[in-house]
Amino acid sequence: MGVEAAAVDAAYERLSRVVARTPLQPHQRATARTGADVWLKREDLQVVRSYKLRGAYNLLAQLDREQRDRTVVCASAGNHAQGVAFACRALDLRARIFIPRTTPRQKRDRIALLGGDRVEVIVGGDTYDVASAAAREEAARSGAVMVPAFDHPDVIAGQGTVAREIVEQLGRAPDAVVVPVGGGGLVAGITTWFAKHHPATRIIGVEPAGAACMAAAVAAGGPVELAELDGFVDGAAVRKAGLHTYGVLEDHPVELRQVDPGVLCEEMLDLFDVDGVIAEPAGALATAALRAEGVVRQGETVVAVVSGGNHDVSRYAEVIERALISRGVKHYFLVEFPQEPGALRRFLDQILGPDDDITLFEYVKRTNREYGPALVGVELGAPDDLGPLLARLEASPLSAQKLSPDDPVFRFLV
Repeated sequence: MGVEAAAVDAAYERLSRVVARTPLQPHQRATARTGADVWLKREDLQVVRSYKLRGAYNLLAQLDREQRDRTVVCASAGNHAQGVAFACRALDLRARIFIPRTTPRQKRDRIALLGGDRVEVIVGGDTYDVASAAAREEAARSGAVMVPAFDHPDVIAGQGTVAREIVEQLGRAPDAVVVPVGGGGLVAGITTWFAKHHPATRIIGVEPAGAACMAAAVAAGGPVELAELDGFVDGAAVRKAGLHTYGVLEDHPVELRQVDPGVLCEEMLDLFDVDGVIAEPAGALATAALRAEGVVRQGETVVAVVSGGNHDVSRYAEVIERALISRGVKHYFLVEFPQEPGALRRFLDQILGPDDDITLFEYVKRTNREYGPALVGVELGAPDDLGPLLARLEASPLSAQKLSPDDPVFRFLV
């Protein structure tokens, strides 16, 4: 089954009394950075804090009487589950929802709150793909109705209603729309509608660098499984793009970009500190892409979709750490300290700059009677302070090794 723009328009009418018409807001920070006229489509302010409700409700609202008598089954990293839970409660349906163990507690609690006694949550596996396989097995065994997170024409059509809202709120078609990409439901729906109604609008899809399944599908000529998957961007960590979503982008190619997790964390902090927007990692993908040169052009009207705001506050420590490393102000060293009084004091006085700070100091063990290594975390006053610090280390009698973010030991630090 293909996806047509008419299906998106039908979904728009179907959803008009259910979903929130989320704000379209000017974004001064990205406008100043890019020279484009940048707007944010705030799907993080949707009733379930993400756009996922649109696709889930659009599919479930079209079930016939016989299907409505069966249990609904879905798999989700958290946001799709909330959309299904809300829709099942609104439509008086029952659901079994499979989520991976990596789903943040905040999302688990929201699923239970939105679904009430209409929803049973089953937790298992370490990734969305494992949860998805369990949901498919359950549907095959019990005859339950499967509600895919992204790979179904009705889900794609529901997600695509974001496109029509953008144009109606802006009063015209933008020059470009920047869209986060996981399995591809949102970008496929938006692309479908714009290709029919405003084909001159560029669609820019943004994937996590460690989970770029759509780029892999485009390169291979069809969906393929990623050999490795970075689950940090949990809302977009999909190992294999959908057949339907890939099919849309095969017919209507879009520009695909990737964002490094460190840059994404920088953007999450700027969204929070500067703009007052609480975005989960997947929700910040689109605006994070605008930090790179050449993504959009000066003078263009650009809409970036903030796709979700279901962020677990307990993850902010990791986000801050990754952002500081990405900005070049957080560094780790293995330092061989001589076993003598005053060694640490000399390090503080002679090596660190006036605005530098030690954030971690772990003495490992003595390697011999003269020296003992320590793991030292240093936060610089500014990225440019690294060069002088390294020069002072080089000139000192200390033996020190700077740890690279590519070093496997970083997995124990970040």
